Amino acid sequence: MKYISTRGLSEPRSFKEAVIEGLARDGGLLVPESVPDFSSQLERLKDLSYQDLAHQIFIPFVDGELDEKTLKQLINASYQTFNHKNITPLRFTESVAILELFHGPTLAFKDIALQFLGNLFENLLSSSGAALNIVGATSGDTGSAAIHGVRGKKGITIFMLHPKGKISPIQEKQMTTVLDENVVNIAIDGTFDDAQRIVKDLFNDLEYKDQHSLGAVNSINWVRVMAQIVYYFYAAFRFREHSPDLPLVFSVPTGNFGDIYAGYLARKMGLPIEKLILATNENDILYRVITTGQYKIQQVCSTISPSMDIQISSNFERFLFDLVGNDAKEIRSMMGELGSKGEFKLSPGQADDARKIFHPVRVNTEQTLATIAKYHKNGYTIDPHTAVGVAAAEQSPFNSAICLATAHPAKFGDAVIKATGEEPDMPALLDGILTKRSRCQVSSQDLIQIKGIIDEKLSTQ
Repeated sequence: MKYISTRGLSEPRSFKEAVIEGLARDGGLLVPESVPDFSSQLERLKDLSYQDLAHQIFIPFVDGELDEKTLKQLINASYQTFNHKNITPLRFTESVAILELFHGPTLAFKDIALQFLGNLFENLLSSSGAALNIVGATSGDTGSAAIHGVRGKKGITIFMLHPKGKISPIQEKQMTTVLDENVVNIAIDGTFDDAQRIVKDLFNDLEYKDQHSLGAVNSINWVRVMAQIVYYFYAAFRFREHSPDLPLVFSVPTGNFGDIYAGYLARKMGLPIEKLILATNENDILYRVITTGQYKIQQVCSTISPSMDIQISSNFERFLFDLVGNDAKEIRSMMGELGSKGEFKLSPGQADDARKIFHPVRVNTEQTLATIAKYHKNGYTIDPHTAVGVAAAEQSPFNSAICLATAHPAKFGDAVIKATGEEPDMPALLDGILTKRSRCQVSSQDLIQIKGIIDEKLSTQ
């Protein structure tokens, strides 16, 4: 299996090269040259444990570059850190099924991919003797999950950028209280989009990237997407056991498009998903592009679901690549227009094709709070991002849906209190976290200043 760039100007990469490099050298995103078809294997896969299912789904993407024993060991080690035996349990409520993705060490769905990616990085580096300096941007959960995935690992240093004052206090503490010497947190004066732009600029400076051995943990890294495909299959099998006659519909709170893109790939791989509900908050660029065909950047507004406060959804480029028939030239044109004009347009046919897969729903803050309050009254507390997905499902024309619960409600206590008047239960993993000592540097959006922070850290190693 080779991995090709959405922009078509980079040489195909092996799986290991795709993992280490993260972003293609032409600025595009790496995608597998083909997607395996599991449609005839669903019966064989449906009773597997989560770990064994992950192993089966990963095999064609890894394509022999890791032996099966090593791959199994990495998977098992990654999910030993989860506090539920099923890893991603499915909970049924009166109106929807909720896929709980928050049972990992940082209580967010990002753990599912980043625990594995951290172990994979360590394995690849130990065999080569090389070092890797990871640079990432986070709107909240990616940062803590990535840091916890690589903290203390030999040969790895991580630099994580987050928008200052625009993530929840617990999200910030989950990052900044990790004091391992290989962890550097950077708060920038700006938005997540600004942080993401800086990361892309670093990777597009190929001389700097090569000189400093930069690697990526954001969902631009293919493994992030690959690992998330698994829980769509796992949830579908559990849902079929409970409701064999209902259609498969997933509702996904969506920001950077990585999570829902994994669902799109699961569908492409043969999982009979009827529709993917694309749920956005007020930062609704993805809702607008699916409904109108126009992708146009607007001002980011702060909401109670901050991990979705995004206007530039990087993984949408991967879907676009499929939508235009793998025409890299057209992708380069679209991304060029986005860079110069802040917008591009889909053709009417492309927009129609997108709507055959995605059902977009926009959910505002009032609706989000009302959904949290309703479920809390019925004995089940959800975080505001999950509430966006649940509200979208309830507004959709579908009779049932599997809603992705992306974070533990305790990570967003202020929103829960505002909706319910009560504090969410605090899991043991978060005991005392708000009073722990923190370490974080503050920076402007200046690329030179960020490079200076990286250079200073690496010069002392």
